[in-house]
Amino acid sequence: MSKILIVDDEKEIADLVEIYLQNENYNVIKYYSSKEVLNNINNLDIDLAILDVMMPEMDGFALCKELRDLGHTFPIIFATAKVEDIDKINGLTIGADDYVTKPFQPLELIARVKAQLRRCQKYDNSKRRENIIDFRGILINDDTHEFFFNEKKVNLTKIEFSILWLLCENRGNVIKNDELFEKVWGEKYFEKDNNTIMVHIRHLREKMNDTGKNPKYIKTVYGVGYKIEK
Repeated sequence: MSKILIVDDEKEIADLVEIYLQNENYNVIKYYSSKEVLNNINNLDIDLAILDVMMPEMDGFALCKELRDLGHTFPIIFATAKVEDIDKINGLTIGADDYVTKPFQPLELIARVKAQLRRCQKYDNSKRRENIIDFRGILINDDTHEFFFNEKKVNLTKIEFSILWLLCENRGNVIKNDELFEKVWGEKYFEKDNNTIMVHIRHLREKMNDTGKNPKYIKTVYGVGYKIEK
């Protein structure tokens, strides 16, 4: 039974989401403030989190960043009243995996939860013949889900790890945008999904200190996709 974390200062919304999740046989842990979560997160075994963005003291963006900085890689879905594209991009940049805009249909949220858990399960259950890739300062271990860059460990989210693994596994070849999205997210690709890919690629480059005009590692093949040279 997957364990879902809900963090929302609006008690009525948190309680409603909890009911829908429990009806789908999910185990739910619920908090009404970000600080409560941080005080208890090390004692929780979370499979996915749903975070409200607009919360007092510490908003969802800050909470997400704290969770990622602490090394937690479970999927995070933002529930946000903010509808500007820049807010969505910011959320993805700091480590979120998806978002729904308030007011949302509970069934839509459930569908997104299932999609994220399905992607994680597909990844966790996949078996590859080559479990460690080591080249050009990159060492990525598919068994332990660890990434070392120039001998320094770098924490990645599950989506970031999946993207980097796919590029490294196919190094020297271009991975088209639609192939990348469908393999990593497990969903059909649409043109609008290119922005989501771009945000995660940018985040990976930042973690690899490779954000110049001509990145040394993750190359953009404009209009096609991305590749890592051998």
